[in-house]
Amino acid sequence: MNIGLVAHDTKKKLMQNFCIAYRNILSKNELYATGTTGRLIEEVTNLHIHKYLTGHLGGEQQLGAQIAHNQIDMVIFLRDPLNPKLHEPDVSAVMRLCDIHNIPLATNLATAELLIKALDRGDLDWRNIVK
Repeated sequence: MNIGLVAHDTKKKLMQNFCIAYRNILSKNELYATGTTGRLIEEVTNLHIHKYLTGHLGGEQQLGAQIAHNQIDMVIFLRDPLNPKLHEPDVSAVMRLCDIHNIPLATNLATAELLIKALDRGDLDWRNIVK
């Protein structure tokens, strides 16, 4: 499975901890992340991450393009809903594309854990049929 990982600045440490906790599951998949988030995950997990540009420089748009081309199977986007971002339209576009293309999306830790455990159980294997 191809998994997109994005975290706003205030959620980057949470994303690192999430990836440490679920490293064994994540290591069995292809991981894609915006630049800074990907670098920070690699530093603490030694997982290989395909890195896009930094989020506000186009990384979220690159992720969106892969979603639109059915090249991403799941997205974990730990976002900060209390602090609006200058690139909020890009954030909204990623979420909208996930809805349009039926891509499972987690925007907080609770749903991220549900998705990662579902992935480990094989509950997302239907994505292989869609491709």
